[in-house]
Amino acid sequence: MNTEILKEKQLRATPFRKKVLEVFLNNEHAISAQDIEEALGKFDRITLYRTIKAFIKNGVIHEIAMPGEVKRMALCDPVCNHDDGLHEHNHVHFQCRKCDEVYCVEVEELPDIRLKGFKVEEVEVQAKGICQNCR
Repeated sequence: MNTEILKEKQLRATPFRKKVLEVFLNNEHAISAQDIEEALGKFDRITLYRTIKAFIKNGVIHEIAMPGEVKRMALCDPVCNHDDGLHEHNHVHFQCRKCDEVYCVEVEELPDIRLKGFKVEEVEVQAKGICQNCR
């Protein structure tokens, strides 16, 4: 499966890229670079950061920046459009107040935001509460 994702996103399926992708596939929530490092064990840090950058650029993963938190990343939905460098598909980033995990939650429609004098190109919705696992 991970080889197919890399091919669809026009990335070579190197052994290291497959390992990094496997870390994302094994997590239902967003993860930090440190989480990836811990899961991989021994590796070349420069290769990891180049891999992350290529994954973001090609729409394999997207970054999530919650206020006051370490930046995390999550797999993109297969229908996610990354034309012009924008991450586009309908989901909300939800952070659990108990376990602190961040999830991408699909929604049918995001709010249509219009700002006079501005061209809105991307909307990011963040929500906090209690996740299904902590309820």
